[in-house]
Amino acid sequence: MAFGRKPKTVSSVEKSTEKKVRFKEIRDAYALTKQQKPLILIWCLLIFIPVEILGIVIGKALNHPIYIGILSVPLAFLAAFFFFTRVAGSAAYASIEGQVGAGASVLMAIRRGWTVTPAVAVTRNQDMVHRAVGRPGVVLVAEGGQAVRGLLNDERRKTERFAPGVPVHEVIVGNYEGQVSIRKLQKHMRKFPKKLTNNQVRELRARMKAVGGLNIPIPKGPMPKNIRMPKR
Repeated sequence: MAFGRKPKTVSSVEKSTEKKVRFKEIRDAYALTKQQKPLILIWCLLIFIPVEILGIVIGKALNHPIYIGILSVPLAFLAAFFFFTRVAGSAAYASIEGQVGAGASVLMAIRRGWTVTPAVAVTRNQDMVHRAVGRPGVVLVAEGGQAVRGLLNDERRKTERFAPGVPVHEVIVGNYEGQVSIRKLQKHMRKFPKKLTNNQVRELRARMKAVGGLNIPIPKGPMPKNIRMPKR
């Protein structure tokens, strides 16, 4: 009988791939954050070290400085990593704010539940409308100047023609009254009530796929959804 390593199961291969992807996401997020905040590593250390020192002090008071100190390492790491995720999220938004297609980039970063078609309508002035399909129905997300309202109305009529009876929501990305800032767009999308079943969503996606969209460059870069806390 030949001795050797056991072949990897599908689940172990998937876990290995997931770890590699997660590591790459964190590495990319760190590279982007460092461009915006060059002292990010020092800031993280300034959180990690005090938490670890506090653990050692508590350990000394309990006559177990080494044991408590070791237990404090994961806690200190989580505290520093939580701070990093907050700063990295802000840096990710700052890197795309003001760029054409920034709204689509944020929409496509939503983890689950939505199928996004960027730039289903665009003007010469780069006003544009993106379409997201999910259980709340169809959400039309517009970004641009004054002409974007007309563009949004045209797209709504087209959507209602292809998917009659389906809830259609409108969002305008911006920092003025009645608009949703790019930083709050994901949170705003999660507030829409879920009106459709999974089967209805699949049928709706098939219908809207026939409507299609345009092919434009979308700002790339790690968005907040890519930064995940390590499993305990």
